[in-house]
Amino acid sequence: MTHSADDAAGTRDTVTATGAGVDDRLARLWAPYRSLYVTTTTKPEDPFVDLPAGSDEDGLIVARGNEVFCILNLYPYNPGHMMVIPYRPVASYEDLTETETAEFSAFTKKAVRVLRRVSHPDAVNIGMNLGRASGGSVPNHLHQHIVPRWTGDANFMTVIDGTKVLVQALSQTRELLASAWQELDVNDSTDGTEESE
Repeated sequence: MTHSADDAAGTRDTVTATGAGVDDRLARLWAPYRSLYVTTTTKPEDPFVDLPAGSDEDGLIVARGNEVFCILNLYPYNPGHMMVIPYRPVASYEDLTETETAEFSAFTKKAVRVLRRVSHPDAVNIGMNLGRASGGSVPNHLHQHIVPRWTGDANFMTVIDGTKVLVQALSQTRELLASAWQELDVNDSTDGTEESE
């Protein structure tokens, strides 16, 4: 099996997988853009614990609450991919307190409203991976993914060319989302209701 992809320096590499066994006729998706995340050796066991101590800009924090906060994903599946995270490390959804659960839900809802206002996605994926076997990369600190989706967003660029298309720098996306979040907070507090998008 042969794959080609550009490395960090823009040099074209060809990788051929060979070895024992027989061809299983399964197609493989080549996603080298995720290799930095997978291979970083200095990543902390729980990257979410220390984020709130820093600046919103450095931590890509979109909004802060009393029990939870919302960040822009450092390795987004799509532009605007956010995560809602409790400050307290909790592995299981059922172990959240009632106040954490309420704010977690409210932040997830507001994140969807912000995405609809800023990015006008065709759809939104919301979900959690609880435990490493489910695909969770931080199994001891649950987090909810909110991913904007557009028709055709899973295109050839990532699969064929090893390229993920992001339309702006993460810091710019964070600023747009944080500003929209604040605007919704102001609107919600002045009229006492949540605006429907």
